[in-house]
Parts: sequence; C-alpha cells; structure tokens
Amino acid sequence: MKRIFVGFASVLALTSAAPILAKELAVAPGPGAQERLQEALILAQPGDVVLLGEGRFDLTDGLSLDVAGVTLKGAGPEKSVLSFKGQLAAGEGLLVTSDNVVLRDFAVEDSRGDAIKSKGADNIVYHNIRVEWTGGPKETNGAYGIYPVESENVLIDSVLVIGASDAGIYVGQSRNIIVRDSIARFNVAGIEIENSFNADVHDNVATKNTGGILVFDLPNLPQQGGHN
Repeated sequence: MKRIFVGFASVLALTSAAPILAKELAVAPGPGAQERLQEALILAQPGDVVLLGEGRFDLTDGLSLDVAGVTLKGAGPEKSVLSFKGQLAAGEGLLVTSDNVVLRDFAVEDSRGDAIKSKGADNIVYHNIRVEWTGGPKETNGAYGIYPVESENVLIDSVLVIGASDAGIYVGQSRNIIVRDSIARFNVAGIEIENSFNADVHDNVATKNTGGILVFDLPNLPQQGGHN
C-alpha cells in the first residue's frame, strides 16, 4: 500500500495549502441560489474556495465544476444542504471534471441521477459529505451516491451515503484510491471498487445494503486488470 500513500502526497498538500492561498466566494441559500452557485463555480479560479452558507439550497438543475484547484465547502453536512428534490431533468446533482478539487462539509439530497460524479478528476477529495435520498430506498432514486471514475488519487473520507439505487460509494477505472471512515447503508451495493488499481478500503461501515463491499474487474471497459 506504500504507493497509495506516496501518491496522495499532493492531495494532502493541496488540502492543507488551499486556505492560505484561497479567495472565498460565498453563496447563500434563497432565491436565485441555482444561478448564483453555478456562477460561482464558473468564475472560481484555481485556489479559490466556494463557501456554501447554512441552509437548504433548493435546486432545479444539476451543477458542474470544471476549474482545477477549487474547494467547495459547506458549514457541515447537516447545515449546508444541496436539495435536488425539484430537479427537472435527469443527470448528476454535481459533476466535477477538473483536477485538484476538494469537496467537503455539505450534503446532497434527492438527486434524480447520480449525486456527485467526478470524471477524469485527479487528486480529488471527498470529505465529510452526506448523500441521501430522503424518501428511503427506491428503484427511482439516483444510481450512485459518491461516484469518481477514470481518476488518479481519489480520497473518500468520512462520507455517509443512504439510499442509492445502485452503489452508495463507487470508484471505477481509477488508480490510487483510499476509502476510509465512511458509512454506506440502504443502498444496493454499499461500497464498490471496479476495474481499479491500488485501492485501500478500511475502517468503513456497510450495513443494510443488498451487498456490502463488492470488488469487480469487468470486460469491455477502458481500464482492465484491476489489482491491489
């Protein structure tokens, strides 16, 4: 496992350095929150912190972040809530496609599709995040809760996922992964690692899922030969 922790040196440095370098873009819930939050994610520059205020953000469309080196930070997973109960179109709640991103201290509820997906996003950190479908487990819930794919250096730390119709915490086709101190319950798959290299999954709780922890290496995907 030494290679995993060496690979995370840059991630840990990013997490500790970001507050020193950051400009803060504060966004409060309330009228126009959809447009104001998406605008902040578009205008943010590398090193900036987009701060979610306390309260419920009632959103009708998905959000996206494609700027590298940005932190999206709330006041805590019970205090800053991105609610997609009124989402009009299917798709992710939040889609991240840039490197060196930190997502922390907020919740995502009731997305029609995947809650938080990151694709091709290296050195990404998910920390102290709650994802929940508040109506309980249903086939109509979004498929994935925390969903990084095709990435290198993925840290999932202290997250809670409840009610995904596929996998609560899923990491696919990625390299150098840590999933720790997290809870998955009432999902179909609690924690799933698929077609990935060097995954350290430890000190988690997976309970009341159809399957607790699943490890797959499937054909016909861009990365095969999962190991370690």
